[in-house]
Amino acid sequence: MPKIKTHRGAAKRFDLTKSGKIKRGKAYKSHILTKKNTKRLRGLRQVGYIADCEADKIRKLIPYK
Repeated sequence: MPKIKTHRGAAKRFDLTKSGKIKRGKAYKSHILTKKNTKRLRGLRQVGYIADCEADKIRKLIPYK
């Protein structure tokens, strides 16, 4: 079997935890921040996790991570 190529875009966006969950960054944190309140921006700093139904798709994109 040949090696599977890693999807480089996905590799930069997702990380695996020790328990096997997939970590992701929150969206809407890059620009137009002045109209977003402080509480909302604090929440966007937190780590998010990929839903279980989507996790299998992401694992195929990052097989060696």
